[in-house]
Amino acid sequence: MLLVPRAARRRSRLAVIASAIVASAALVLTGCSAGGPAAQSSSDSGTGAFPVTVKSALGDATIDAKPKRIATWGWGAQDIVLALGIVPVAMPAFAYGGTADGILPWDADRIKELGGKTPKIIPADTGEVPFEDFVTAKPDVILAPYSGLTQAEYDTLSKIAPVVAYPEKPWATSWRDQTEIVGKALGMTKETDALVTKTEDAVTALAAKYPVLKDKTFFYAAANEPGKLNVYRADDPRVQLLNDLGLKNSPSIASLDSSKGDGSFFYQLSYENLSKIDTDLLVMYFEDQAAVDAFTSDPLVAAMPTIKEGRFAPIIGRSFVAATSAPSVLSIPWMLDRYVPQLAEAADKVK
Repeated sequence: MLLVPRAARRRSRLAVIASAIVASAALVLTGCSAGGPAAQSSSDSGTGAFPVTVKSALGDATIDAKPKRIATWGWGAQDIVLALGIVPVAMPAFAYGGTADGILPWDADRIKELGGKTPKIIPADTGEVPFEDFVTAKPDVILAPYSGLTQAEYDTLSKIAPVVAYPEKPWATSWRDQTEIVGKALGMTKETDALVTKTEDAVTALAAKYPVLKDKTFFYAAANEPGKLNVYRADDPRVQLLNDLGLKNSPSIASLDSSKGDGSFFYQLSYENLSKIDTDLLVMYFEDQAAVDAFTSDPLVAAMPTIKEGRFAPIIGRSFVAATSAPSVLSIPWMLDRYVPQLAEAADKVK
């Protein structure tokens, strides 16, 4: 069960599969390059002209022709591709929150709506990138703008197909930036701009429906380890989504952060410091109601004003947690209509 994505990955399999990748890569990359307009120079415009170059923190991906076989890795990219009306040839399995086949419910709905064939589902819960599966999928491009790819993994995947990684830090690309990056890589910027606008309009309408949320402070965390909270920083997409609803980050998020600059999207806070949290609302996610009850039964937790006064808005259920942890143009409408009324109810109790 993967509640928190980890950037660190094991590299032991790289040498074992390198020869297979190199042998297959030539065919895959040749297929990607065929038909590319030779007279055009690389461009960052994403207007639909190819070749196009998409920059990332791990390297630049040059895509010679409009991709026909699209693979995704990490969270969110498959949502964007499906929202564009394209079924990927391969995408990661989501054991947490997904169906028995590892497909998230909003993705399953969209694949059915498109009448497409279920993509190759790539195992994603081992802590390693399964390079052989990408070789088998024969993609023209691998989209991973919200992922934890290491430089070594990026370099190896790039022997299979151009890889579009995150622009700055792993697991820290906003849903808007993810959508823009995918649009640029696929030559569909106009379409992704429209998706962003549509999603923003839906969030704005929901915020207007619940004005009690405006300017309330919140503290976003998870109880994934005994006696500790994982506290999500301001650049985490799940935090930014609540900002879009008019909520403000609690100053406690920054003031209690003793590990600034470590490159992570969260930090850990001991239960001994729970009394130092000063916020209007406490937002957390849990696998089920039993996990909520276990958390709130801890004496240090029960003493928190947000718990005692009902200013606590838990996100409960695996699919629900997955949707809020990786907001996208598909998952946002799937989950916000269900969660915001609960959030507003907690905000009503702020004195």
